[in-house]
Amino acid sequence: MKRGSSSGRFAERVLHGVDDVGVEERILIWIERKPGAVWAVGRAVNLHQRPSDEPHSADYVFEGYELEDALQAANDALEDDVAVLEGDGGHSGVKPFTRKEVLPLLERLFFGR
Repeated sequence: MKRGSSSGRFAERVLHGVDDVGVEERILIWIERKPGAVWAVGRAVNLHQRPSDEPHSADYVFEGYELEDALQAANDALEDDVAVLEGDGGHSGVKPFTRKEVLPLLERLFFGR
């Protein structure tokens, strides 16, 4: 896979499951900061199989200016996918996205620390 730019990503979660026909799939959910101070939440299935890890516009489930709204959208998407995995007999063991996780990266972006 040709690597694209994921440098604007502040947090990621990867879920491993199977699709409707039993083929393994990898679900990636992430929070990123886009130009113009826009927070975005993306969700992509098998992104690692694409020629580039650059997301498509359809991969975004949220775009907005408030971090709290982005965290809520990311956790909602994560919760939905975890529920499906658990319903299929899988176990995710992933932690929710938190403000505490994102803030240090945001401070580093703005203050260089």
